[in-house]
Amino acid sequence: MHNLQKAKATICIANYKTKEFTQLCLRSIRKFTRYPYEVVVVDNDSQDESLEYLKDLGWIRLLERRPEAGEQVGGYAHGAALDMGLADCRTEFFLSMHSDTFVRRQGWLSELVSYFNSNERIACVGSGKVELTPRWRQLLKKATDLRTFKRKALKEPDPLGKHRYYNRTICSLYRTEILRREGLAFLMDRDKGLTAGKKLYFELADRGYKTVELPPKIMGSYIYHLAHATQAINPEEFNLRRKTIRKYNRLVDKVMGSPEIRAVLTDDSLDK
Repeated sequence: MHNLQKAKATICIANYKTKEFTQLCLRSIRKFTRYPYEVVVVDNDSQDESLEYLKDLGWIRLLERRPEAGEQVGGYAHGAALDMGLADCRTEFFLSMHSDTFVRRQGWLSELVSYFNSNERIACVGSGKVELTPRWRQLLKKATDLRTFKRKALKEPDPLGKHRYYNRTICSLYRTEILRREGLAFLMDRDKGLTAGKKLYFELADRGYKTVELPPKIMGSYIYHLAHATQAINPEEFNLRRKTIRKYNRLVDKVMGSPEIRAVLTDDSLDK
């Protein structure tokens, strides 16, 4: 085990064929982060221009992961990449971040660290979904969710915790020492249908560690998250409905075309 560097964070990002998103993610980190940090990017065998871009960056640590024959893509590959980054982590804190997550203001990482408040029993700081869709659409979706209504009406059991809250890996900060001491990983129970990081969070909570669950509004003041954007721009590799792809393409166009985002994305000095 590495001797962990105190008061420093490792930001781990999994990349898979998302050059523009990964570029914006990294540049936003570079622009808005003052808390001591290092960045580890794990490439999931992209074999495209996004990998070439990453190889030219001298300020990140690039790890190239080679999937095994027949390995699942999507969530499995993402979790495996985070586990590789965690194994390589040398710092007190480990932060998981999606490549379609973008930092939006100064002080974000310092504030996330501050929630630990020197309490060594706090293992994780994060939030649930951070939606960019209008609030009325979110409420409408919940109101018309027949599967959830049926499950609650029939009081169906939830033995695996598939409907239980957890801090999402889109932007979640962990105390590295605790994850290693407890032998936790992001791919736990993936074969049972749990997304990357979900079982890890359950284990932290169930083993008596404290976690900080930030309201999406607060997390949303630190970051943007283009949910499912990676799948939407690689539709031939992911099973998404055309309606979903159209929806997220509209959202991507809107966010990526905003002056705030363009100012960061076009600043190539942040690569140096």
